[in-house]
Amino acid sequence: MFMQITKQHQVHGGTLRYLRHDSATTGTPMTLSVFVPGGEGPFPVLIWLSGLTCTEDNFTTKAGAYAAAAEHGLIIVAPDTSPRGPDLQGKPVADDPAYDLGQGAGFYVDATQAPWTPHFRMESYVVGELIGLIDKEFPTTGARSISGHSMGGHGALTLALRHPHLFRSVSAFAPISSPTRCPWGEKAFTAYLGDDRAAWEAHDAARLLETGVGAGCYDDILVDQGDADPFLADQLKPELLEAAAEAAGQGLTLRMQPGYDHSYFFMASFIADHVAFHARRLKA
Repeated sequence: MFMQITKQHQVHGGTLRYLRHDSATTGTPMTLSVFVPGGEGPFPVLIWLSGLTCTEDNFTTKAGAYAAAAEHGLIIVAPDTSPRGPDLQGKPVADDPAYDLGQGAGFYVDATQAPWTPHFRMESYVVGELIGLIDKEFPTTGARSISGHSMGGHGALTLALRHPHLFRSVSAFAPISSPTRCPWGEKAFTAYLGDDRAAWEAHDAARLLETGVGAGCYDDILVDQGDADPFLADQLKPELLEAAAEAAGQGLTLRMQPGYDHSYFFMASFIADHVAFHARRLKA
């Protein structure tokens, strides 16, 4: 295997591996987890993108996705949210209140601004290097879907809309629906992409749909959002995504879940629905 196995566990009849490899795209080591169900395969793939401050471990240990993945016969891949290293921008969250920029906050874009440009290339990493490695190293069918949470929900939506030939389906939990119109996105895009707001819109799911990019490529997009989420009004703004999808004729199922917040307890409550949503389309 090209990637180094750092840990391995049996779970729900399948195998969960934590992996590390030297990335040609980011110029740094990158880490991820991969669950492969029991059996010979080949299997379709669901890529999961996590949110601010997360590593590959948050989804892996908290979402409870592997029983559903085993039932439906899906590989699930969960990469880290950014390159990391002592010479990169950003500090651990415990040391730096600016959790929304730098390490743990890659925003799934390719940075065009110094000092981020050499390493913060998360779009190219996910849609290029990561997909290639998974198809090379694991028994995949070549069919894949994408999902994510918060910043990762933004990443799943924008990468699916920008690269529809790569994905059969897309879903999200509490995505940053229009990062050009919220504080998290404005801060990150200014740092990574510069001051030209026109360049930002290519990485904003609502704006992409407003201009027709990716619209109609998916029969439906599934989004779950908790109505008790503290970030709902100021940062997430699902109503902008809903309006853009409706105007573009793109199917969108937005489920407002009463009483749920932004945590992994919310995701664990509905992750089986998302796995089944993707499995139907991956096996169609």
